[in-house]
Amino acid sequence: MDIKILQSTPPWEWPEAAGKTILKTLTDRQAKQSDRLIAAELAGDLVVMNDALAKALLAVLRSPDEAEKLRARAASSFGAVLEQTDIDGFDDPCCDPSITEDTFHTIQDSLQKLFLDAGTPKEVRRRILEASVRASGDWHATAIAAAYSSGDRDWRLTAVFAMRWVRGFDDRILEALNSPDRDIHVEAVQAAGNWALDAAWSHVVGIVNDPGAPKRLLLAAIEAVGNIRPAEAGAVLADLVESGDEDIAEAVDEVMAMAEVASEDEADEDDEDDEEEDESD
Repeated sequence: MDIKILQSTPPWEWPEAAGKTILKTLTDRQAKQSDRLIAAELAGDLVVMNDALAKALLAVLRSPDEAEKLRARAASSFGAVLEQTDIDGFDDPCCDPSITEDTFHTIQDSLQKLFLDAGTPKEVRRRILEASVRASGDWHATAIAAAYSSGDRDWRLTAVFAMRWVRGFDDRILEALNSPDRDIHVEAVQAAGNWALDAAWSHVVGIVNDPGAPKRLLLAAIEAVGNIRPAEAGAVLADLVESGDEDIAEAVDEVMAMAEVASEDEADEDDEDDEEEDESD
């Protein structure tokens, strides 16, 4: 199967041989660079990710002879599997992990080593940091702080992105909300929402109420509203329920649904507390 066909096909519709096609293209140095870039991106999808693809991505990433863009793409492709494996672990009998525990740790160790190597190209190091924080380790806080304070716009963008997964940067997230850089602003809103920073509430509501807010920023703010104060999300997002933009309307519906579940869970907890108090009396 042609790698471009896979790229234009939803992963859940990929044939069984998709992983083999991706692996073959990724490891073939005679293949077109554009095809190998596609393969490196598709290899990160959890539908096909396994030890063999992970090792192939690592081989590309470790090789200084490979194109910088391809190495960077390979690094980015580790994000999803690191996050999934970090959350699910290896002991859940209901879920088979995409990769083995040994491979998971090999990826983590390799990413850290390459990031700390000053000879690794900047773009590759940025993508390594962005992927590796999704299964955060002890070294990430220092790396993020250094990236944020570097004075380099690209590194600051990477740092704010990484703050979404690593605790301890509330003040810097709030500071980044006022960045004139649109990309950094979006990442800051997503980070504020992820950590439910109440101090960011008025800022994200302001974005939702701004008719001129860029769509990507608005979508980030909609999600943040639902995370920060789910009980108030309905009132804040009411005017967007009937949005003519399908993406915006869908985002609002999802937040509303999550807010409703959160309210029901909170009500159940209150009922349990009341029952416990009655029993204690």
